[in-house]
Amino acid sequence: MFTRHGPLPVTAEDATLRIRFTELSAGYAGHPVLHQLNGEISALATTALVGPNGSGKSTLLGVLAGVIQPTAGTLRHFGGRPPAFVPQRGAVGDTLPLTVRQTVEMGRWGERGPWRRLTRRDRVAVDSALDRLGIADLAARQLGELSGGQRQRALIAQGLAQESDLLLLDEPTTGLDPEARERMATLLTDLADDGVTVVHATHDLAAARSADACLLLREGRLVGQGHPEQLLTPPALARVWQPL
Repeated sequence: MFTRHGPLPVTAEDATLRIRFTELSAGYAGHPVLHQLNGEISALATTALVGPNGSGKSTLLGVLAGVIQPTAGTLRHFGGRPPAFVPQRGAVGDTLPLTVRQTVEMGRWGERGPWRRLTRRDRVAVDSALDRLGIADLAARQLGELSGGQRQRALIAQGLAQESDLLLLDEPTTGLDPEARERMATLLTDLADDGVTVVHATHDLAAARSADACLLLREGRLVGQGHPEQLLTPPALARVWQPL
């Protein structure tokens, strides 16, 4: 049986946490993916979900976002705002005739609904997200015209426009060149410094080493959690990435 706790009073013991999950399991249509995970996500920090393809990173991220229903265990959020979730490919296709600003405005749909006119507060939130991601000058550009790094920033700005204190990102550095990946790592650190808890799934070890903490997954099981320097050692990585 699965139990989801909504926002609960924070005790002194829990003051540094944003999420805790216990014996958490999840899967798809009879296909189990996650198996009895026990872990924590610290508040105001960046946490990387690390593991090879098929390890359960995206599934865990979807569970934390509330878009995948667990099958067992307990999930507890310490915070009052729903998470902002940016899937790997985003909810917006390159072929849709949307500008960067329109893409970011979609982040307000949860507040206003998809067809209602934006309020002044909505516009301020969108402008702030564009400025924070350094793409205000691209607001009138078509999303499909952007480079990979610019497009990823637009999608993250869409997440920030939701004004959540929890940002969940699925493979935010995939397809980016080394320079863009480095800028993305700096951005995620800056967001945490500004009061946003960031969780991102990645198989990019350089990106993982830039995080404050890591959860290491293999075959849907949590095989380690801690600081990247202590967790992402050659022996540990060899065990996780060894052929199945």
